[in-house]
Amino acid sequence: MDERNRLNLSKYRFEKAKEELETSQENFSSGKMNASANRSYYAIFHALRSVLAIDGFDSKKHMGVISYFNRSYVKTRIFDGGISDLIQSAFRVRGNADYEDYYEVTAEEAQQQINNAETIINMIQPYLESCWAEMERK
Repeated sequence: MDERNRLNLSKYRFEKAKEELETSQENFSSGKMNASANRSYYAIFHALRSVLAIDGFDSKKHMGVISYFNRSYVKTRIFDGGISDLIQSAFRVRGNADYEDYYEVTAEEAQQQINNAETIINMIQPYLESCWAEMERK
């Protein structure tokens, strides 16, 4: 994939991440905690994929995306190690909400996942904007 396509894909995925966060907040306001946690996770997932698009990497598996991000961006200290904990928390809560019978996400858990998604998006955005600016100069 050429650089222009990677740039456009990265921007598209980041917008999708922000839309998912908005949907999560709407679900929370409507009392749909499981749906809110699910959308918070997907906000994070698409934010990670927006970073990976810069590299031209993608994976059909969620753990493939998370592993690549951790290996390429957390271990190399591009992003603080605490981001991994936020990602894992969202992955776990979303998995429980989606696949465990009778699991109900509490309002506190859903709010925490919204906070996690906001934090990750806010951490990633300056990095992306810097990469996008450099890509656009070329």
